[in-house]
Amino acid sequence: MPDGLFPRERSEPAPGAVHVPGWLPFARQRELVAACREFGRGPVSYEHTVLPGGGVMSVRSLCLGRRWVPYRYLGPEENLLELPDWLVELGREALADAYGAHGPYGGFAPDTALVNFYADGARMGMHQDREERSPAPVVSLSLGDTCVFRLGNTDDRGRPWTDVELASGDLLVFGGPSRLAYHGVPKVYAGSAEPALGLAGRLNITLRETGL
Repeated sequence: MPDGLFPRERSEPAPGAVHVPGWLPFARQRELVAACREFGRGPVSYEHTVLPGGGVMSVRSLCLGRRWVPYRYLGPEENLLELPDWLVELGREALADAYGAHGPYGGFAPDTALVNFYADGARMGMHQDREERSPAPVVSLSLGDTCVFRLGNTDDRGRPWTDVELASGDLLVFGGPSRLAYHGVPKVYAGSAEPALGLAGRLNITLRETGL
């Protein structure tokens, strides 16, 4: 994992995928951590998702806006938590920074945000984000502990893949040829976050446009 001696540079780990290290200033990270805590205070909290086959995900999650359950989105009448306008705007800013202000997704209108909390030992298996009808990119914001993010191919869960270390404040956008790439989080470096952030574990916010 990074030791902080060398600056991490912006990169494109795959076609259509952009990694911007340290995109969120530290003060903004603290605000987002506080907001994520507030989201979990009700009317729903972070829960382990139960998969159709009976498996239970090790991360704990909640949805803002359009609610996702494996493997579909529910109707708007099933929304339990509002997706705040300020988070939608943050997603638009992130996309513009990643692809350029005049990029192909200027009308990005996310209507759902999945917030995942990784406690010590939590992982995310390789999967595709394919329940959305919109081809708009996925915008991912990382907070807390550094993780290994594995960005694979669009055919299956095997190689080839590229591993990217995502630290607190990092932005990752994947769209275009990488929009339906399999991806996952095989490792989280427990205790790697800056203590002043006030977060033990990792939070990941992914903003998506469902097209529904």
